[in-house]
Amino acid sequence: MHSRWGEGLYLFLQILYNKNMSKETNILGLFQKLFFNFNARQMKDATLAFKKHLDDGGKMLVAMGGAMSSAQLGITLAPMIKEGKIHAISCTGANLEESVFRLVAHNSYKDYPDYRYFTKEDDEAILNRGERRVTDTSIPEEEAFRVVEPIILKRWKEAEKNGQRFFPHEYFYQILLSDELKGKPASPGATSQGGYEGNPEHCWLLEAAKKNLPIVVPGWEDSTLGNIFAGYCKAGEIKPSVIKTGVEYMVQLYDWYQELSKGATPEDGQGPGLGFYQIGGGISGDFPICVVPSIKYDLKQKVRPWGYFCQISDSTTSYGSYSGATPNEKITWDKLTKHTPMFVIESDATIVAPLMFEAILDRYTLKEK
Repeated sequence: MHSRWGEGLYLFLQILYNKNMSKETNILGLFQKLFFNFNARQMKDATLAFKKHLDDGGKMLVAMGGAMSSAQLGITLAPMIKEGKIHAISCTGANLEESVFRLVAHNSYKDYPDYRYFTKEDDEAILNRGERRVTDTSIPEEEAFRVVEPIILKRWKEAEKNGQRFFPHEYFYQILLSDELKGKPASPGATSQGGYEGNPEHCWLLEAAKKNLPIVVPGWEDSTLGNIFAGYCKAGEIKPSVIKTGVEYMVQLYDWYQELSKGATPEDGQGPGLGFYQIGGGISGDFPICVVPSIKYDLKQKVRPWGYFCQISDSTTSYGSYSGATPNEKITWDKLTKHTPMFVIESDATIVAPLMFEAILDRYTLKEK
């Protein structure tokens, strides 16, 4: 993995297309020149609809499964948050913490491009080196997990002492905004960037903390720090009650959704509302999309439907998976309507999401010849 995705993308596109160009264009313009069928068209159409949704005054929630933080999606997601193009996040506990791990221990990560050819002995050697492999990269335990653990443990204990309770993401917000992680370079000779080993401009959670972005982390316990927290609870060092629960996340999401789905102005109640951009499947997507029918049927309140839907996934609906359910199926659950702009891109999110985000950010101009 490289930390200079933007520059690499720019050079790649210039080299690939400079023979056929006669004027300047941007990445979105390139989409319109090149992508006409199959998943390429879905990506183009979804990007154009995403941009229109924002231009019309709508807001966007990103639901993020998989290992996107370890794959450095923050290189493009952080600027999307900074530029006000993402307004809420739903993610797994792993994506939450791995954004911070990249920030504090980036130079200690190891890449393994040839992971497909590893033997069991190769992976055992990785284990013995204190690395935890995620496909073709690995998270360093001592430099990441064990650097963050005592800092967040202190926060958990302080909350218990003061009779306070916070959501998992709120503990991270407190830590990131306090600069407690600064000055903790993990590897010898690491180049410090603003006090961090990783580039803070690529940490999506840091940008979210600065904006106090609404975040839900359903199933947070299914993460490294969630497991560590459970261990401390079992040992009697912390009470489980210092972490607010998934049910409380949904209760909070009721209010967040109603606020974010308002119109372009508070008075009109019109406009496209809140969109839903889903990377992968699983609980990070299934949990937040249910807020609409829950408000309607459980709270018996008026609620605006989701104003946009896009999922990047390779799940297959014929297997009966919720992650592979088509957008049309969601109509039967009253999560979407027949009028919702809907897109499913059956492709690799580590390629598609950064391309779409860069097209929307419009940070690069490609000079045609």
